Amino acid sequence: MERYSVASSNIASIGYDGPSQILEVEFLNGSIYQYYGVPENMYDQLMRAGSKGVFLNTYIKNAYGYSRVG
Repeated sequence: MERYSVASSNIASIGYDGPSQILEVEFLNGSIYQYYGVPENMYDQLMRAGSKGVFLNTYIKNAYGYSRVG
């Protein structure tokens, strides 16, 4: 999955696959997580958020299943 670098104090890059609704987040510490069943509009909002870390913690981490993949 292609990820895009983002300006964040905690997140290095973010990627999204629309057909499978998988959001992939690479953190600055090198860990990579995939979140499942994330609608495209949530990805769009995350990418537009002033603080991507706050948005991720508030709206995605506790709402969608995830696994560490890297």
